[in-house]
Amino acid sequence: MQNSDVSRIFRDIASILEIKGENVFRVRAYERAAQNIDRLSDSLEEYIKNDKLREIPGVGVDLADKIKEYVSTGKIKFYEKLKKSIPAGLLGLLDIPCVGPKTARLFYEKLKIKNILGLESAIKKGKLKNIFGIKEKTVENIRKGIDILRRGKERLPLPYAAAIADEFTGALKNVPEVGKVSVAGSLRRNRDTVRDIDILVVSNRPQKVMRAFTGLAPVKDILAQGLTKSAVRTKTGVQVDCRVVEDKSFGAAMVYFTGSKDFNIKLRQLAIKKALKINEYGVFRKDRFLAGKTEEDVFKALGMSYIEPELRENTGEIELAQNDNLPDLIELKDIKGDLHVHSEWSDGADSIERLALAAQALGYSYIAVTDHSQSLKVTGGLSPERLKKKKAEIDKINKKIDNFRVLFGTEVEIDAKGRIDYRDEILREFDLVIAAIHSGFKQSREQLTKRITIACENKYVHIIAHPTGRLRGARDAYDIDLDKIFKVAKETNTYLEINAFPDRMDLDSRNCRRGKEIGAKFALGTDAHKIVHFNLMKYGVSLARRGWLCRSDVINTLSLDKLLKAIRK
Repeated sequence: MQNSDVSRIFRDIASILEIKGENVFRVRAYERAAQNIDRLSDSLEEYIKNDKLREIPGVGVDLADKIKEYVSTGKIKFYEKLKKSIPAGLLGLLDIPCVGPKTARLFYEKLKIKNILGLESAIKKGKLKNIFGIKEKTVENIRKGIDILRRGKERLPLPYAAAIADEFTGALKNVPEVGKVSVAGSLRRNRDTVRDIDILVVSNRPQKVMRAFTGLAPVKDILAQGLTKSAVRTKTGVQVDCRVVEDKSFGAAMVYFTGSKDFNIKLRQLAIKKALKINEYGVFRKDRFLAGKTEEDVFKALGMSYIEPELRENTGEIELAQNDNLPDLIELKDIKGDLHVHSEWSDGADSIERLALAAQALGYSYIAVTDHSQSLKVTGGLSPERLKKKKAEIDKINKKIDNFRVLFGTEVEIDAKGRIDYRDEILREFDLVIAAIHSGFKQSREQLTKRITIACENKYVHIIAHPTGRLRGARDAYDIDLDKIFKVAKETNTYLEINAFPDRMDLDSRNCRRGKEIGAKFALGTDAHKIVHFNLMKYGVSLARRGWLCRSDVINTLSLDKLLKAIRK
């Protein structure tokens, strides 16, 4: 946490300095330090203990002292003082996509806009149009940016919700009166965003559980406290609900509180047709209890096979369960390797050897190290000369590590016309080529679609990375014709990535299912920039499961030999 806290503070300092019109080199110094701290695999405490802070690129004497100050006190006095030099809400404007420090300063100087509400008011009154350099299109983009920001704050990304839930469930398991503990709701269904968190507990002493729950460390406010149900708000503003149920009703409660709402309505309708009643307490025939202890018992009583939580959306799964014909969904244990990994050769934090050893420890058979190509200079994209050195390093590592393979990969740029930024004689040397769009997002639907389909038709391109380009809280998905892309990908044997990184989660589950219906195939990648990111793979798997994908739909469930044969068809 300290690494991310310090990098955030340094970025805030850079933004405030830029808003105030300070020296650009000073601004860039904080930005560079923040970026390099983000890339660290070890904690800042370790760097301090080993007297190695100055070895972090961009960290000199002044910034090293500030890092030590934060680690020892939890504050940086310079930052606290600097925040007071601008209106409190001004920094929040920078959370809006397309509003940078210079624009925020312009709004403040010309219109005394101090926060997002003030900016919204100015937009409604048409005041921004009177500022030189602010065009109508810019105003519209800012309005959309505020909408994106609001939507992002209304719901919590799945990985962050899961981390909060783990903190609560882990603590509750240590309460003596607690039997079983499980999350429910949209989090258990692995929706990519979650509004609040539901927890179910089995106990015969519910009042003690309620007291323990409302007194847990993450709790800031108690919203409600009852005999068997309580609700709290965490210090980060997330609502968490806890319900205590009897053991004999735990399965029924899990079905009911996992949802979805449409799924539960359909189950009730089905129960009525069978002269049954279903609720959170069990399945009943008149007043006789039939089932409820396990979810399997509940579904069996209704005449169907068990339905995985990710499928419970009333989109055909109930009918298939009645005929015992549900898909055998992909599982995390099926993944043989990560196909989207960045090393210190471009913008990653770790060496290729460290990445390989960490991946092998997870049980993987291979990883593809897909550093950025030469056009993306901001990420340290590799020139052809540097590629030769990287390839030599990979060959050396592959001779050193038994029963594991590092694939020589790249993440190449798709330019405005669909061209790739390495020549064919270079592309053919790679084991795996991922192509991605990182610029020109505002092109027309037709242009963006054409760029991706042309890339699919390139015989050296194996995977399209984060196909819709969405960045949660910053950018909506591109306006593209995904059906056309799915068809071209199928025809050209190009795999579409399910990017597991929390800010992306792209493709989403709806598009995974649609792609499968058309016949497209998929690749799972974490977009890892440091070793700890390998743990994000489970969120890519959750997207795939919600998209009804099986092992056969995802290329990195294959062994290495079969993987290489599949991409070279």
